[in-house]
Amino acid sequence: MKAPRSRGDQHNRSTVTLKVLAEHLGLSPGTVSGVLNNSLASLSIPERTKKRILAAASELNYRPNFVARSLRVMRTHMIGVIVEEIGDPYSGMVMSGIEQYLRRHGFFFLTVVHRHDPKLLQTDTQLLLERGVEGLIAVGSSISQPPPLPAVAVAGHRRMKGVTNLVLDHRLAAQLALKYLIDLDHEEIVFMKGATTSSDAEDRWKAIVEVCQEMGIRMSRELIIQLQGDEITPELGYTFTKKLLSRRKPFTALFAYNDNSAIGAIRAIHETGLRVPEDISVVGFDDIVFAVFSIPPLTTVRQPLQKMGEIAARTLLKQMDGSEPYVSEIAVEPEFIVRGSTARANKERTALHFSGEEKRERPC
Repeated sequence: MKAPRSRGDQHNRSTVTLKVLAEHLGLSPGTVSGVLNNSLASLSIPERTKKRILAAASELNYRPNFVARSLRVMRTHMIGVIVEEIGDPYSGMVMSGIEQYLRRHGFFFLTVVHRHDPKLLQTDTQLLLERGVEGLIAVGSSISQPPPLPAVAVAGHRRMKGVTNLVLDHRLAAQLALKYLIDLDHEEIVFMKGATTSSDAEDRWKAIVEVCQEMGIRMSRELIIQLQGDEITPELGYTFTKKLLSRRKPFTALFAYNDNSAIGAIRAIHETGLRVPEDISVVGFDDIVFAVFSIPPLTTVRQPLQKMGEIAARTLLKQMDGSEPYVSEIAVEPEFIVRGSTARANKERTALHFSGEEKRERPC
């Protein structure tokens, strides 16, 4: 057996390779590699030797040559993740689930942001492929062409060969929210329709319209808010709710497109002199982390966003290794979360406010 090289010699090296580490220990590169990668071959290696290898790797700050390993085994253990925006609470929670699952299974991901630009989406997807990703996950984005790799789309809503769509049951979501409001005696309800840039907008609106027809809920054209723009903060809901309130058309409840728009709507309602939920009930959608901290805490339709990220990552990895067959769609069930932003309808008080009578009755 070779005598190990002095530690001083090794510390002078700028990079400690597997070969250098093996020479330092007086062992073969195969033995060292087997222990570091916890391969089946390492089962026959004495425990004392394993501990010596791990201790030396830690002491000398050994880092595996990932590029060389990738070329050798033809794997990169990289996943490409495509998102619309960075900082959007929806995407952030989904990506958290993706990251946690991939990390537990020895994968990491590269992220590209297309900001609703179709050309950027196409070039960024190509960039991920050139970087050697083994699969793709699109969050709130539609994959427009059949991918050359396994792919999962979270809320993509476009059927595409080779892409597994992970979708929420929007019909059930609408049923849960609207039945709850009807049971609280709400009849005049404001509905927010999502911006065309949002991947969920069309399916969610279609589900709401169908459920309203089934339940006999009147949808007044004057009480429909069409959101526009790419804003991902409460500002969007605030601005359009202010415009709605200026029409002075009475309503007792508002079903927002998402939690961000609901939080903005609550502020607009408060600034008008009305109270949530005493005068107007507000229901959100998603259950982002800020929903429970809004004032009042937000009643909302919960999408299990972090769980959806984990499901997307798990589905992709299992399709990549062939342990699960391809499926075109995976449905996820929503949950209705009741908090402090909803109450029984107070029709008389709300009608007085919108008519201006309430202000005239107040003492000077």
